[in-house]
Amino acid sequence: MPTFIPLDLDPPPEGSPQRAAASARGAVFRGVADEPVTDAKTDLELAREYIGHGELSPRSVANTQKELYRFLTWCREEARKTFHQLSVADLNAYKEFIRNPPPEWTSTTKWPRNDPRYRPFSGPLSDASRRQAMIAVKGLLGYAEQTGYLRRNPARLVRNVRASNASRITRYLTAQAITYARDAVNSRVAETPAAIRQRERDRFLLVAFAQTGARLNEIVGASMGAIYSEGDNRWWLDVMGKGAKPRRLPVPPAMLAAFRDYRQAFGLLPQASRADRTPLVLSSRREEPVRITDEAASEALKAVFMAGADRAAAQGDGDSAAALRQASTHWLRHSMLTNHANSGVQLKTLQDTAGHANIATTAAYLHKTDHERHDEIVGKGPGLAE
Repeated sequence: MPTFIPLDLDPPPEGSPQRAAASARGAVFRGVADEPVTDAKTDLELAREYIGHGELSPRSVANTQKELYRFLTWCREEARKTFHQLSVADLNAYKEFIRNPPPEWTSTTKWPRNDPRYRPFSGPLSDASRRQAMIAVKGLLGYAEQTGYLRRNPARLVRNVRASNASRITRYLTAQAITYARDAVNSRVAETPAAIRQRERDRFLLVAFAQTGARLNEIVGASMGAIYSEGDNRWWLDVMGKGAKPRRLPVPPAMLAAFRDYRQAFGLLPQASRADRTPLVLSSRREEPVRITDEAASEALKAVFMAGADRAAAQGDGDSAAALRQASTHWLRHSMLTNHANSGVQLKTLQDTAGHANIATTAAYLHKTDHERHDEIVGKGPGLAE
């Protein structure tokens, strides 16, 4: 049984000599150094230095820490090798390992890393996720080579995982499945102020993600004043997207109504001012305004999905129940884009709303031609005699 011990992957503090030295090294690397230009003595120390040497956003730091924790733990528990001992075959084995991690490496519950029940994976990784994982690993080993920590870098000979941007999107909820989830949260019994705050917040989260197609961190990271009107009865939500790119999302009436009910449950006026920097997504357990984490928002919506799945099952809708039991917050983004694409909304409009750099990514949400092809073949084609 592998041991998943906590690893300190926090970069050196801003302004520390280690952080300054790591940043300076990034400007002077020229191939393999004759002498190491790193103070790292262990693989873990090198990983911390690598994370600290780049100017990464907090979100990128957290993602890199997650991927490198997995890799460092795999090196210790599965390969039983240090970076100096790794071969091309080892790295290709890791690339396959994360395709479908063994049961002892997975847990559907996100336990804290200091909890003995913590596991590094929630299940198999998609090709896109495997690609990102290997980019983090190859970046770390490339840094190890540049600083002289490694004299050879086997990652140079490992091919990237191919992940097509145009793969057909299948992880989404139908409008009916979302209705089950909405009815579930609407009917939630709330007998205390905290329970009322939680119900209204969770309703707002469900509607906001389902109607804007925003990413999890985009809504959790926004402020109350990010929802506003310019006086023409058009409402908007300002978010900060990937690559620190600002984006303005239309706010439909149902989302605005849920926002006002949510604020009133927290004792706030129905509408915030543009200058209001109160976090948009608040903890229901605290009377003072405290932002919840991405993970807490995700878990709140998973509870809504599970309750919605129970309602769907009770109605005999097995397809919706199965989808809701698998769903994550990101499925709501897929749902919004898929349902609009197949309702005739222009792909360019959806591309701008989603923040996709390439319209081919947006086109993956369009299933209308598949549906028409299916109906034409099944409805009009010659059947087989029974």
